[in-house]
Amino acid sequence: MRARPEADQLAARHARPRLRPGRLTEIPDSKVGQLLTVLDRSGLPQQLEDMLQGRPGPPGVRPRTVLAGLMLAVYYTGRATVSDAWRILHFRLQPAARAWLGIPEMPPSTARACIAASRRLYRGLDRITTVLDPARCDRRRRLAQAEADIHSAVWDETAGRAAANRLQRLANDLVLAPVRLAQQRGYMRHWAGDVGVDATSIPVQAKPDSDYSGTASVEITAGWHFSGGSDNGIFGYSATLLVAAHSRTGEGATKDRRATSYPQLCLGLTLDTPTVRTGENAVTVLKHLADLRLPTGTCAADRAYTGCSPGNFQIPVRRLGYRLALDYKAADRGIQGSWQGAVLIDGSLACPHIPNALAQATHGMDDKTFRGRLDELKPLVAERLPYFLKLKQNADARGTVRLQCPAAGPSPSVHCPRRERLRPVRPNASGPPQTVIKLADRRSRASHASARPTIQLPDREWTDPPGKDALPAVCGASAISVPADAAGDLKIAKFRQDSNYLSPAWDRIYKPIRSHNEGLNGRLKGAYMDIGNPMHRRAPGQVAQTILIAIMVAVGNLDILETWLYERTGSRLSDADFDSIPAPPDRDRPYVPTPLDKGRHPPANL
Repeated sequence: MRARPEADQLAARHARPRLRPGRLTEIPDSKVGQLLTVLDRSGLPQQLEDMLQGRPGPPGVRPRTVLAGLMLAVYYTGRATVSDAWRILHFRLQPAARAWLGIPEMPPSTARACIAASRRLYRGLDRITTVLDPARCDRRRRLAQAEADIHSAVWDETAGRAAANRLQRLANDLVLAPVRLAQQRGYMRHWAGDVGVDATSIPVQAKPDSDYSGTASVEITAGWHFSGGSDNGIFGYSATLLVAAHSRTGEGATKDRRATSYPQLCLGLTLDTPTVRTGENAVTVLKHLADLRLPTGTCAADRAYTGCSPGNFQIPVRRLGYRLALDYKAADRGIQGSWQGAVLIDGSLACPHIPNALAQATHGMDDKTFRGRLDELKPLVAERLPYFLKLKQNADARGTVRLQCPAAGPSPSVHCPRRERLRPVRPNASGPPQTVIKLADRRSRASHASARPTIQLPDREWTDPPGKDALPAVCGASAISVPADAAGDLKIAKFRQDSNYLSPAWDRIYKPIRSHNEGLNGRLKGAYMDIGNPMHRRAPGQVAQTILIAIMVAVGNLDILETWLYERTGSRLSDADFDSIPAPPDRDRPYVPTPLDKGRHPPANL
């Protein structure tokens, strides 16, 4: 065996990335073709080609090749690193797959050739991030804080937000490609449209800003992410993830009835600075999902979203057709406002004469005391339920609902002398009223007038009853309308939700959806593919991190979908499944590679 020349040995020792010859198993063309189909049907390669058209410099490695290498790296190693992509593209692909991606037929034979091939791949990723970055800067060193602030401020300007929205759209096109596959093949037909939205931490390798040296972090747009009220922050980004979820809607659902089966896919992704645009990012992914014309159900969110300005989260989510299931901080529980005479109590509008002890049952307790006394509060919460207004008409296209007095309708839940005076009930049949109660029948007991609480009116109303016009609208009108924006009443728009807080119905809706969020986080941050491990996505910068996270989530969606299908049918995703993926809305152009002679050389240095 002939030894390498000394110079080549030295180059091989310093080569990055390094090869591990014993791990270089070939990847079948079928799997490469399937992942390429997902990538091409997302429309991402073609859009990047269009953006790079005419830019200075030679084209280099195609965006499609770079992204395909990263997808293969995530699928086979769990890491979205250029080094793993380089090993796979040059040493593990068969001849047909090499031809599809424009990879030379023979792998590099010398250390210098390996270095050159890997650097070309790095430059290919750099060209992608350059064209998408609204504030390009040197990410190889720490900038002075003043200089970094100038670059980071560009992200908040009009042009910067437009570029950030374009980046989020491209990332979601890739994440939603497996979702479009599942929708096209009918795998999502049992999903009712319930979604859970949550922000999870995405740590980075870079260190935070340094007050000692006056330099900024290499990640100029990163920040501190605090999870679950923890005092220990994580430096990096926040990823907003949307998950397909379901609620337990019936009393028997918790016993023998099983939920309908569907793959619990990630339905959207945004990556942004922590605590910035929290509500807007959730609305962004919901709007991208709306393009697929999937059903809309309940959107459950934690306290971080309840605290958003209603114009940034609650109002647009309602106008997209979703109902809301929310949780509240300690200072926000109890009486929260009023609307047309009705009192807003823990997100639900109630009769204005509900007993104060019931209205304020959850008020004035910190979270620790609240959780410790939750079992004691359940009976008080149950006593509230008859006083809440009843839904008369579901939300229209603008998110407006119609509610009526709890004493109105054929099945009143309270007995109200005021309502009887204003709108006396005419008997439907002649003869004396029914006085026999079937005590063994729960519905018969509950429907009898004596089982309903009686509204206690002010003493002066018995002697001097006011007219209909002098009473609140909730008492005088047949029903009241509550628009999505509550006509500018911020507290109503912010805190109102569509199920009664802490009630059994709320438990069956909110808790399962939130658990699905945690399940998705656990799946994407598992031992094999961990989006929370910065060593699995080393390229710095918000643009690069967004692209790498999107690739990892897209591959995670494929894994969720294939696992779900195999557990239920014993089969795997076929080529026909991948070929059925439709193009993103308004982006149905097929991938057409640009000729190699395109592009201008950079001008000479002056």
